[in-house]
Amino acid sequence: MAAPTCKMVARPLRKFLTCVSGTCLQNNAYRRLSLATPGSNVVKSSEPGVHAVSPWKLHGAVCLQRLPVITKDLSPLEEEFNKLMHQMELERSLLSEHELRLLEDAERMSRKQEADYDSDEEDVADQDILTAQDMEDAWEQKRRQFQPAPRLNEPSDMDRSSADRCLGDSLLLLVKQRVGSEELWLLPHLQWEAGETLRQTAERALCSLPGADFKATFLGNTPCGVYKYKFPKAIRTESSVGAKIFFFKALLSSSNPSPTQREAFAWVKKSELQNYLKPEYLNQVDRFFISI
Repeated sequence: MAAPTCKMVARPLRKFLTCVSGTCLQNNAYRRLSLATPGSNVVKSSEPGVHAVSPWKLHGAVCLQRLPVITKDLSPLEEEFNKLMHQMELERSLLSEHELRLLEDAERMSRKQEADYDSDEEDVADQDILTAQDMEDAWEQKRRQFQPAPRLNEPSDMDRSSADRCLGDSLLLLVKQRVGSEELWLLPHLQWEAGETLRQTAERALCSLPGADFKATFLGNTPCGVYKYKFPKAIRTESSVGAKIFFFKALLSSSNPSPTQREAFAWVKKSELQNYLKPEYLNQVDRFFISI
C-alpha cells in the first residue's frame, strides 16, 4: 500500500514543480522583453545637448483677491430667522446679574413706599449705592455718543479703481493691457523668463504694474488654474503656436495706487466679471475665483 501512495503524492508534486519552473521562465522572458522595449522607442538625437523647445509661450499671472472687510447684509429671510433664534434664546435663558439687581432695586423701592416702612431695617451701606437703573442711564448716554461707521460708502463703491469699495464682497484685481491691436481687461501677467519659476513670474507681474504698490501674500507654489489660447494664424509659426497662462492666487495686504494710473486698475466683484472679461477667459477665472 506504501508504493501506490508515494506515486499519488509524487505525481502532484511533479506537476507543481513543472508549473513553477514554467512560470519563472515566462517571467524572465517578460522581464527581458520589457527591459528591451523602452530602449527601442527612444529617439536619439544626432546632436547631444539639444532639447526640444515647446511651441507654447509660458506666462505667469496673479489672481489678487481682496477679502471682505465687513459682513454682508442679511437677506429678509435671514433677518426673520435671526429674530426667531434671538427670541428662542431669550425665552430659554436665565436672568443675568444685572437683571437680578434690577429686581432687587424694584423690591427695595416698593418697601420704601409702604406705610410701615422702617428705615432702620435697611442696611446703611445700601443708602448710597448706585442702582442698576442709574447704570443703564449712564450706558445709554455713552451709546448715544457713539457713531458707527457707515456700511455703505457710495463714492468709494462707484470708484472701481479703489480697493475700498464694496467692503462686504470679495474683489479681484484686473488691469488693462494691450493685446495685439486692442486693449483688454486681464489678470496681471508676464511672460516667463529662463531661470525663474512660474510663481516668481507672477510675483514679477504684480510688482511691475505701473504706478502701483500692492503688497500681497501668495498662497503656495502651485497654480490654481491655467488658460491656453492660440495666436492668430497671421502670426502663428511652428515654434510659436500660442500661450499658456498659469494663475497663482494671492491675498491683498495693502495697496497704494498712483492717482495718474487709477484708470488702468479695476477691483470687481464676481458678478461684475462678465462686463470685463471675454467668455473663454471668464470661464477659466470662474473656476478658481471664489466669492467668500
